[in-house]
Amino acid sequence: MNNAFDWLDTHFAQPLSKISEQRHLKAIRDGVVSAIPLIIVGSFFLIIAMPPIPANWGYHVWATAHVQQILIPYRMTFWIMSLYICFGIGYNLSKSYKLDPLAGGELSVAAFLLSIMPIIKKSGDIYLPMASLGSVGIFPCMLLAIFSVEVLRFCKTHNLVFKMPEQVPSSVAHSFEAIIPCSFIVLVMTLINVVFKINLEQVIQTIFSPLVKAGDTLGGVLLPVFLVVFFWFFGIHGDSIVGSVARPIWLSYFSENAEKMSHGLQPTHIAPETFFQWFVWIGGSGATIGLIIAAVIIGRAKYTKSITRACLVPCIFNINEPIIFGFPVMLNPVFLIPFILAPIVMTIVTWFTFKLGWVHMMFVQPPWTLPAPIGAFLATGGDWRAIILCLVNIVIATVIYFPFVRMYDKQELAKEKGDQENEK
Repeated sequence: MNNAFDWLDTHFAQPLSKISEQRHLKAIRDGVVSAIPLIIVGSFFLIIAMPPIPANWGYHVWATAHVQQILIPYRMTFWIMSLYICFGIGYNLSKSYKLDPLAGGELSVAAFLLSIMPIIKKSGDIYLPMASLGSVGIFPCMLLAIFSVEVLRFCKTHNLVFKMPEQVPSSVAHSFEAIIPCSFIVLVMTLINVVFKINLEQVIQTIFSPLVKAGDTLGGVLLPVFLVVFFWFFGIHGDSIVGSVARPIWLSYFSENAEKMSHGLQPTHIAPETFFQWFVWIGGSGATIGLIIAAVIIGRAKYTKSITRACLVPCIFNINEPIIFGFPVMLNPVFLIPFILAPIVMTIVTWFTFKLGWVHMMFVQPPWTLPAPIGAFLATGGDWRAIILCLVNIVIATVIYFPFVRMYDKQELAKEKGDQENEK
């Protein structure tokens, strides 16, 4: 068994872990994460504008009458998330190259804005469609941020920059160093958008559309769940590895659901990231809330009791590193099956529940440290059935973990008895 684990770790887990730390993927991950505070705060204004209370209540009547004003913070944060993500990617990628991160972020935003087809009115007024700054712009902003920083790096490496005397403040010197790469980026984007009238947004969306469509299927949700727990079993942060690739897709689902709700339409995407956060990763990756509950019920060994007490509170708030490294779950053959099986069963149950329309689709992103039933309730805009589904999944996880926790606890009891006999 150990030889098999060692082979998988050496030939599969470690190489993929290194890929997740690749410079560009890491910058994308950090750029998306940097926008999460704006996404969380902005999404809550959807609940304020469309409260989950009866339509004849006074506040609901008032909110309906003032919905456009209430949604202004949402539109200036969540609705233009690609703009913030673009800056974050450019900033972090430049920082990894030891370039001026502010210049990298600004050039990325400039390239992204220049890629958007403007709307020109007969009056001569020019508008940028805000929809292009939301979920539609996620993939274009990622690629254009990478392009902009690579241009900046190329110019810096080959000394294609204006050098300023040493007496000039560094902030001013960095600004002048960005003139040539800025000129190149603006020229290229102007040729593409204005001269050749190529809509990069549509081109990139067409390229990525197969991935976007696949992510909402049953197979599309099962694959990331399996990969996350597989990596975590070897002590590798599975969420970071899988999220580097999948998070832009999950975010586009989430944004489209929120946009439809803001227009009074029903969301259609089953699997934004909140699907996994509130209905699968309950207690943390591997649905370890089930392990803790089972250990509370049947734990008899001193070690089982002590580690359970230490892990219980963090687990309630979806922090399970103490469980993975403390029990441990990592590289523990006893927990391999439930650690993979429980999330997979919960994913299947949750996917069919949403597919059949038994629970409202998610369009709000609460902070991930909330207890799961509360987070599930808020994520669905106040659907009480989400709490029921979350509790059902907790029961499923507990039942699956139960016999394996019993097995582990018996092993610990046997060790403790053996130690006591040796002491005597």
